[in-house]
Formats: sequence, structure tokens, C-alpha cells
Amino acid sequence: MDFRESLFMALDSIRANKFRAFLTTLGIVIGVWAVIGVQTFISGLNHSVEEQLSVLGAGTFYIQKFGALSHGQEEKYRNRKDITYKQVLAVEEKASLVSIVSPMVYSFANTVKYFDKKTNPDVFLYGANEFWMVANAFYVENGRFITAEDVQRRAAVCVLGQDVVEKLFPFEDAIGKEIRLEGKRFLVAGVFEEKGQIFGQSQDNYALIPITTFVKYFGGKRSVEFAANAKDPALMGEAIDQVTGILRAERKVPPGKPNDFEVLTKDSLLETWDNLTGFIFLGALIIAGMALLVGGIGIMNIMLVSVTERTREIGIRKAVGASRGEIMWQFITEAIILSGVGGIIGVAAGVLSGNVLGMAISWPTTIPVAASAVGFLFSSAVGLFFGIYPAVKASRLNPIEALRYE
Repeated sequence: MDFRESLFMALDSIRANKFRAFLTTLGIVIGVWAVIGVQTFISGLNHSVEEQLSVLGAGTFYIQKFGALSHGQEEKYRNRKDITYKQVLAVEEKASLVSIVSPMVYSFANTVKYFDKKTNPDVFLYGANEFWMVANAFYVENGRFITAEDVQRRAAVCVLGQDVVEKLFPFEDAIGKEIRLEGKRFLVAGVFEEKGQIFGQSQDNYALIPITTFVKYFGGKRSVEFAANAKDPALMGEAIDQVTGILRAERKVPPGKPNDFEVLTKDSLLETWDNLTGFIFLGALIIAGMALLVGGIGIMNIMLVSVTERTREIGIRKAVGASRGEIMWQFITEAIILSGVGGIIGVAAGVLSGNVLGMAISWPTTIPVAASAVGFLFSSAVGLFFGIYPAVKASRLNPIEALRYE
């Protein structure tokens, strides 16, 4: 009996018990579905995050009070002293290896109004200097960005994101118009290019004003974070060390004590992100492993039932010359097909659900081809492993006793 004949016989057996075969493969389907669905979603996330970070300059790094991920360490970060604007100015003055320093503070604006039109109370209000746009890869579409003179004069000018413009100026040009931010009058100097969404949230729902104006109108009792660009990307490590030393001296951190602020780079942000998604994927793997184990046990159980049901058939085949190897291969083929079909269904469901989830939150997704192939092969391997014992049991049946079986 060749492979083709074994394949047809296995398919005939599965077709004869369609519902039982479906229930048997359900554990395999759920396991592969969980892994491929999460991997499809995470692949899209990783690709998008890498694109977002790729626009940052090679020599750019960030200093802030809080870490990239503060979960579990909230008290540690909260108890740190705020980074003050004065400390940032000291870095700007003393750091010889840095070309620009771009400080930023932010809060939520309860109301942004233009006559009778107003935005929702969730607009980000940023205070920054003239280098913010360069350091953060934002670009002005219309009008101009804030200037060094605006920062020095504490000018009441602002640059708006596209969401705010669409709310306040749906049918007219925003440039030169006077709006109210938290009741204060500001002249619209420019409008940013649209940035789209990240994590399902808009990146265009904000207004930016000079940092000195922010401190004047909304207070300076909040931590300042800042970006810095090394003059030479090859000397980024030395620039970070220099800025760190200046900031430690300004904040009076004793020698031997750890920094009371965080230094973040593109690589460190990517590493943090990979660690976060790695934990999510690990959780999916654990769920998948349990589901595949249950599915494998289900396949073994059904194959044992199938051997019992077809005992007489096995006896007839052996009586007409079928070898033990041929009998064993027939049942192993059936087990592999069961798990392989479950793997295919799981891969298809995982890719579909991952893409649907991505579309639901306006997030790009990619099909993990390698993970899909591994998922299918692994599910087939589960069928092979759990199908061996029933197949061996079938091959060892005594033909005479099998023919007598009722």
C-alpha cells in the first residue's frame, strides 16, 4: 500500500466522521489560532513602531523623569525630583557635544475655541522651543513654526495639529486667526502636517506654544523632558555621558548614586518595545501549548477509538498481505491529516482575526509567513507524535483475533 492509497483511505475515514473529526481538531485550531493571531497583530505593531522611530535622527536621545515603561515602578519614578527648565537651559549652555536641545512640557487643554466653535476637552497642549520640530520629526504644512524670538518674547502664538484645525476651521484658513487656549488668546502661526494614528489614537490632536509662554500662563511646576542631538552621531555615547554629567551636577546627585532621570535612545525604546511584545507573545505561546496538548490528546483518543472500530478491517488487510508498517503508516497519515487540517484552519483564522483587530484600531498588520509555516508544521508534528501509539497498536493486532472481533 503506497502513500497515495494511505492518503485516500485516511481522507475517506475523516469524511465518514466529519463532526467527530472537527471536534478532534478543535484544540489544534485554537492553539494555532492563538499564536498566529497574536503574531499577525504584533508583526504589524513592530513594523509600525520601527517606522515611527526610524524618523528620529541617528544622534537623538531623550531625557525625562519617567522610564519608557513605568509599570511596577510608579512610586520610584513619582518620588524623583522634576526636571526643571532651568536645568535644561544649563545643559543647553554647557553641553559642547550637543547641537540642539529641545525641551517640552505638556498638559491637556480643556477647551480650544474659535468664536462659537470648540474642540473636545482632550487636546494635548505642548510647550516647546524652536528645535522641537527637528528633534521630533514633525513638519509644518501651512504657515510657520515658532521661532527663537517667540520663545524669548513669550509670544502668544501657536501651531495646531490637523484634528484641531478640522474642528475649528472646517471651511477657512487657520493662519492668522485668533483662538482661545484655556481662555488665553493665541494667534495661529502654523498648521502641522497630518501624522495619522498610533495605537488607535490620533497624533494630530494637539496645539503647540512656546515653552516660555506655557510657563507664563500655565505654570512651571511640572517636569520638563527634552531631546538632544549629538553634533556627530558617532559621538552619541560621549554626548549622552556629557549631558548626564551636567544634569547630575545640576540636580546634585551624589557620586555613586544612580541617575534620578532616564536616558532613552531609539535602540533602547525598540528594546523596551520588543520586551513588552515578547511577554504578550509568551502568553499566547502558553495558551497555544495547552490547547495543542489538549488537541493532541484528543487526536490520540479518537485514533484509539478508530482502531477499535476498524479492528475487523485491519484483520482483513493483514490477512491479504498488508504489513505492520503499512497498517501503521495508514493510521499515522490519518492523524497527521487531522492535525494538519486543524493547523491550516488555525493559521487562516489567526491571520484573519489579527487583521480584523488591526483594522478595528486603525493599525497596519502584516502576514507572518514564517510563523504561519511553523504553525502548520508544528500542528502536523503534534498529529505525528500523538498518532504513533494508536498506529503501533493497530499494527500489532493479531489478524486472526482481529477477524473474530465483533
